Amino acid sequence: MSWLEKLQAIEDLEGAAFDAGLVAELERDGAVAVARSVRFSTPTFKAYASSELCGCTRNSFPAFSVTAGACALNCDHCRAKILEPMLPATSPQMLESKVRELIACAGLRGFLLSGGSNRRNEIHYERFYPVIERLKREHPYLRIAIHTALTDRSGARAMEAAGVDTAMMDVIGAQETIREVYHLERPVADFEATLAALCATTMQVTPHIVIGLHYGMVRGESAALQIVSRYPIDALVLVVVMPHYAAPGTFAVPDPGTVGRLFAEARARLPQRRVLLGCARPPGMHKRITDTYAVLAGLDGIAFPADGAVAVAAAIGRRSEQQHACCSLQLPGRAPSAGRACARATGAQAEASA
Repeated sequence: MSWLEKLQAIEDLEGAAFDAGLVAELERDGAVAVARSVRFSTPTFKAYASSELCGCTRNSFPAFSVTAGACALNCDHCRAKILEPMLPATSPQMLESKVRELIACAGLRGFLLSGGSNRRNEIHYERFYPVIERLKREHPYLRIAIHTALTDRSGARAMEAAGVDTAMMDVIGAQETIREVYHLERPVADFEATLAALCATTMQVTPHIVIGLHYGMVRGESAALQIVSRYPIDALVLVVVMPHYAAPGTFAVPDPGTVGRLFAEARARLPQRRVLLGCARPPGMHKRITDTYAVLAGLDGIAFPADGAVAVAAAIGRRSEQQHACCSLQLPGRAPSAGRACARATGAQAEASA
């Protein structure tokens, strides 16, 4: 039975319009995908459940914004709405108090630190570093990820010294996208320089590429992949632009087949690195098709997988597991099985088995 026939037999994918040529191409290279396990990440950034997996109701891995909902750039694709579900932590005292509360009451295992950028696409975390350093010293098991925005060698070293485990930043390969979508007057070279600075540290570095960032069109994604391929990153995170965050009529929804081909290109360019599908992508059937292509292309992880994703992995013979953490983080030990229901363990027990 061909892969396309297997997809057509999955109930959750009923009515999905797959690109038969793309599925056939992915099947021809299928040995690469089947040889790799896939991790389904379900962090507690937001409520989540699918027909195959459940989320975790406990705050084991939340996201904090140091600017609450504020962002000076107010990029066209996001308009700061991505910050809305994050927990506000606008002072070091607020961050420390909330983290300590979650450690005591909710089995906290780590967190993401993020925030809105200034007009130069920078986030000033410096005053939070003593808190991170103190928390890591007292609770060395905590895994801390940070959205770096643009920075330099000194900034990267400060993150490293504070105890940040994973550094994440967007890589944009088209100058017009930086200018028109981000409202930013900085060159592509500044994004590569930030990546180089982060990779010169001991932190895990997981750059992100937003597919369709130029108003839903593919513009600089291949150039961004070329940049990323030059550095010893830990993983690459791909996300797909979500038009519902943008002003009505400004963004098209990227074609799922185009997205799937970029998945295959990323897998080919980074054969020895983890390539992950992050949280952001259009919902509904688009997400089911996109996540299917991610599994078929051999991506190593999917955040908040759509209905049918686990079945797709099983259908083509890929091993899978579930983990309640940000997809960018590698937690020590083995993640819980994808088939294990959260209800079988408390949040602390589930994380202890991770």
